[in-house]
Amino acid sequence: MAAEKIETSSSVPASHHAAFFRQSGWLMMATVGGGLLMYAVHLLNKKIPEREYSVFGVLLAVAMFVPNMPLQMVFAQQTARVLATGRERELAGMIRLAWLGTFGLWLLVAVPALIFQGAILARWQITNPAGLWLVLPTILFSLWLPMFSGVMQGQQNFFWLGWQNIINAAGRLGLAAIAVLAFGGYAAGMFTGVCVGLGAAAGICIWQTRGLWSLPTAPFDRQNLLAQIIPLMLGFSAVQFFLSADTMFVQAYFPASQTAFYVGAGTLSRALMWVVVPLATVMFPKIVHAEARAEKSNLLKLVLLGTAILAAGGAAGLCVVGPFVVKLIYKGSYLAVASSLLPWYAWAMVPLALANVLVNDLMARSRFRIVPALLLLVGGYAFALTRFHDNFVIVLKTLGAFNVLLLGVCAWFAWGKHGR
Repeated sequence: MAAEKIETSSSVPASHHAAFFRQSGWLMMATVGGGLLMYAVHLLNKKIPEREYSVFGVLLAVAMFVPNMPLQMVFAQQTARVLATGRERELAGMIRLAWLGTFGLWLLVAVPALIFQGAILARWQITNPAGLWLVLPTILFSLWLPMFSGVMQGQQNFFWLGWQNIINAAGRLGLAAIAVLAFGGYAAGMFTGVCVGLGAAAGICIWQTRGLWSLPTAPFDRQNLLAQIIPLMLGFSAVQFFLSADTMFVQAYFPASQTAFYVGAGTLSRALMWVVVPLATVMFPKIVHAEARAEKSNLLKLVLLGTAILAAGGAAGLCVVGPFVVKLIYKGSYLAVASSLLPWYAWAMVPLALANVLVNDLMARSRFRIVPALLLLVGGYAFALTRFHDNFVIVLKTLGAFNVLLLGVCAWFAWGKHGR
């Protein structure tokens, strides 16, 4: 399956929809397949202590907290817009500048992290410093992967976008299994697979986009670029914060022996996003392309409906089969707590999935007035997590309440005149 050429005629809506379902169908299969391989890593929890599994969950949360979603969407938006207007050499200059800039930014994080590693290890209850050392190259790959996968998304090269996801997951599972089963590794051994998988995926994306970033560069309007990038980064960072921040707060406020159960429930529940995110991923560059050429697009309603059906159906299914999945994958000690948390966690993901679609649509249309409201919500959510953490259910109720509020704010800006 090669990257599809975009139809631009408004007289062929059927071909638009056919291409959309074909591309999103492949990406959904690749995402779910890759997600299952990534989830299989958690089967290794039976071979390591609960404390080490909770550390692995925290290391994963740190890697997830890197703004990979915002970076990917920024480059997807810029690539789709540039290709629609024939300014590929300007894009080459943007990519090279960002490539160098992210490396410099990584150095600003990596050096202090090594200097103050003792305090970091103590705060996150990590006993093996190798886990922190592996986090650092993982953060670098987590910066580069979304950059270049975003370029592929903007090119609508969904074939390789799907395959890099599968290869990332296969590398993660294979190396983690070898580290734990063959060499008796714990959290650091499992995280080795995460690091290697991300590195392989980033390499594929860099190679696949070489036709753009290797072009001779041309000057571009940096002020206008920043005016686009900053709200995109902030808007998508807000969504990512709602997706991943709770695990790090839980690790800070609860004993490591208990957070493993929360990590297990969270991993299962966030898997719902594997199914629905590909719809928004395919929608985003198409809307950017249509906006750049002043064309109309009716994909939003279609994607919202599909997301609602898939997310709600997945949450309901997880409530029914979740306890059996927990029993199958995790140790018996996980069953009672993780199973009781699953309904709260799964349904909290549904409004977040719908809000993600609306944020994608708003950002694709450069309707950035929502960004200050998103940042206020992030601040309120972070403050609430520092106050409402008497038990895991209270944390999840807080997550669910703020996700509903997030969806309401997104709907307000999507369909109200004030958001235009």
